[in-house]
Amino acid sequence: MYNPSSTHADDFINHDEILESLDEASRESKNHARVEAILEKGALCKGLTHREAATLMACDDPTLEERLFALAKEIKHKFYGNRIVLFAPLYLSNYCINGCVYCPYHAKNRTIPRRKLSQEEIADEVRALIRMGHKRLAVEAGEDPRNNPLEYILESIKTIYSVNEGGNSIRRVNVNIAATDVESFRKLKAAGIGTYILFQETYNKENYQKLHPTGPKSNYDWHTEAMDRAQEGGCDDVGIGVLFGLSNYMYELVGILMHAEHLEARFGVGPHTISVPRICPADDISLDSFQDALPDNIFHKLVAVLRIAVPYTGMIISTRESAKMRGLLLDCGISQISGGSRTSVGGYTTVERHDETAQFDVSDTRSLDDVVRWLLEKDHIPSFCTACYREGRTGDRFMSLCKSGKISLCCTPNALMTLKEYLMDYASPETRAAGEALIAKGLLDIPLEKTREITRDRLQRIENGERDFRF
Repeated sequence: MYNPSSTHADDFINHDEILESLDEASRESKNHARVEAILEKGALCKGLTHREAATLMACDDPTLEERLFALAKEIKHKFYGNRIVLFAPLYLSNYCINGCVYCPYHAKNRTIPRRKLSQEEIADEVRALIRMGHKRLAVEAGEDPRNNPLEYILESIKTIYSVNEGGNSIRRVNVNIAATDVESFRKLKAAGIGTYILFQETYNKENYQKLHPTGPKSNYDWHTEAMDRAQEGGCDDVGIGVLFGLSNYMYELVGILMHAEHLEARFGVGPHTISVPRICPADDISLDSFQDALPDNIFHKLVAVLRIAVPYTGMIISTRESAKMRGLLLDCGISQISGGSRTSVGGYTTVERHDETAQFDVSDTRSLDDVVRWLLEKDHIPSFCTACYREGRTGDRFMSLCKSGKISLCCTPNALMTLKEYLMDYASPETRAAGEALIAKGLLDIPLEKTREITRDRLQRIENGERDFRF
């Protein structure tokens, strides 16, 4: 029986409830009055249920779809303005004992070179990322208790935070590693991680077990209940996601929203982020093996529906997607993107070997500076801000500010200040010129005069050599 407050995966991601939701969506999507009522509810910016979101997704009326995209854009701007947070993945090791059939790191792959970074190599990778201008990283590692034990991850986090390059450092380390126990989550929290990220890959339990035939990840319940243990261990910012294309997209849409509803029901706060990767080619992985791979138009609409359904949650797109698709998705929901990414172990310092150990093919190969300038040209504010986490605005404290609309008093000033830092320290002349013009314009978007005065003062102090303000 469906129970969003239950601690058991089969209850809060209930298969029968998903099928009933999809059946209802198929019927209700043809009822224009019902779809219009859902859009009107979405416009209140309080979110939608998984059944309501499924109905929107199933509706194929062009006029209603146009309204759907317009609403998603409006909601995205209300909560996130034109700010886009930037980050980069850092792959520590591709040793893995799982048998995931969609990932080239699977244990039976004998063609991909296996590599694990030493602490010295991690420090070199971090220096390279800092020299690009990054302040926020997402640590990635395969699941292998012998090669990648928790102690290695904790030591790596300590190394990352310890690196200082030209007076700059990484300010937030998010972690995307395998599901673990409550005590390990406590240790990760004590190490100073930001968001704990774990993709469900697919919420369809039958497909999940086929796609994960061997290894610890084959335990569906252990994997699906990981965010509960993370919350119990003090990691109150969690990021969920699915790999779209592994199962029917409608099933996945309902599943991920049920997961968000469960976290809200049990802990009083939904996911800090939702990631929306799509299956893409990689070493010994072909799209021909995945009949549910998503076309662009469906993927575009899916992001828009998610934005309406979970208006407060950050949404992430990676360099799996092309520059064109990423630009399209920025307008309808995405609030965080990676830039200048390498998806291989040691890829930032050994670029010539990048393809050998890459987890997936990168579609958007532009440098971080190119991405920043592109965002500026699209009238977005590239943000390297990490102040909320460092000031304790996490979990329900962050969400209460976001839901009240007050988070913009923090986010817009910090976005402008971290952009100013980037322009001063790393930007090309063309990017700096575009950035300075946007900062002048962005100051006008700060709602309170007192906040504008503080921001102007700190921007001037950055010009004079001061850095790293928390707001």
